[in-house]
Amino acid sequence: MTLIQTADTLAANQLASNSLLLHDPDKSPDQSPAKSDSKRDQSLPDQRVSSDVRNLDDSKALAHYHSDETTSLSTHDHLAHRPSGYPSSHHKLDAITLRSDLKLPPLPLARPLLMVGHGTRNAKGRQDLVDFATIYQQLDLSRPVIPCFLELTSPSIQDGVDQCIEQGYTDISVLPILLFAARHNKFDVTNELDRAKAKHLAQHPQIAFHYGRHFGITPAIFELWKARLALLDTPEHNPQGIERKDTVLLFIGRGSSDPDANGDVYKLARMMWEGSGYHTVETCFIGITHPRLEEGFRRARLYQSKRIIVLPYFMFTGTLMEKIEAIATEQQTLYPEIEVATLPEMGIHPLLLKVLRDREIETQLGQVAMNCEMCKFRLVAAAEHGHGHAHGHDHGHSHGHGHDHGADLDPYAEPEKYHNRIWQVP
Repeated sequence: MTLIQTADTLAANQLASNSLLLHDPDKSPDQSPAKSDSKRDQSLPDQRVSSDVRNLDDSKALAHYHSDETTSLSTHDHLAHRPSGYPSSHHKLDAITLRSDLKLPPLPLARPLLMVGHGTRNAKGRQDLVDFATIYQQLDLSRPVIPCFLELTSPSIQDGVDQCIEQGYTDISVLPILLFAARHNKFDVTNELDRAKAKHLAQHPQIAFHYGRHFGITPAIFELWKARLALLDTPEHNPQGIERKDTVLLFIGRGSSDPDANGDVYKLARMMWEGSGYHTVETCFIGITHPRLEEGFRRARLYQSKRIIVLPYFMFTGTLMEKIEAIATEQQTLYPEIEVATLPEMGIHPLLLKVLRDREIETQLGQVAMNCEMCKFRLVAAAEHGHGHAHGHDHGHSHGHGHDHGADLDPYAEPEKYHNRIWQVP
């Protein structure tokens, strides 16, 4: 198996300028963001990058890293082969200096941003989210950017809200750093926000959360993946010259108990295939729903292709990414006649920073919109209460259930059990 590692998320072609680009350089001082309604503490959280940052950018330069250990990073715009099982190329950093031509539009408000990740027990996966928030903060110091997690690691959402309150903020933007709108996005994050609000309501009755949109299906993410797939066509990464018509794209989603979110994975996979020239695309999942990854490989082999490209639709690394790589390695060993090329997760990429900026601006302007027509939670709410299910968060949002992953059991391991339960709402 060829496990592809990108040198593609944050640095290449170092720029001569030593200045940190914070805002649009053409913006005059009197055009600075308006202050939020709540008191603004001028102190910013110390979020220096102090651990591994993976994946350098395959497009334009975003950043130049340096460390006290004078670790140098490669500055090429291509993918690098590495043997199966070979450890990822990480670089221990004590500091980060951004030198970039990346321009983000100015924010309307200086409202703090709470970036909520899913959470993982994998230390590298956790650090990816923290680093993502740190880099985004350094691109614009007009307001605090505070990373936190829904579960499995710290800081928690409650911790993030507490930090905002301690700095004097009660008007807070909240963005789920999630790719699709499933239960975590629709309920679990908002339930935690309700708990945080209840904790502070007596002393801060004006506390308000402005809940933003997940990343979703966007042109920027299409551009990211298309660039990576194009690199796999080059002789360096396709020495056998296998054509796309002899290649199957295996698109892997996280998997959800929300049919609407699972449907979006299929939609995105299909759109990636349209016009690509690949023989076909097979869609599968690493957990919860079906077909699972092993079944995805079985289906891909039915086309008698010469090559299978594994595209894991994940933002950051973690336990599930490691599981995908392990299964891909096993499949290559079992079927050596078919080349398996595995792409990494998206990582900290300039295009994702642009999407993040779009989502923050939407939140500040009150322009958050979601397609909820086939949301199972909305359907149940409409049937039981005769109304829809708004996803704004300027109101209470408790639905009487907690969020407990408990034991690492898989209640959906058998397809029959999955089909019997999937349209139910907890």
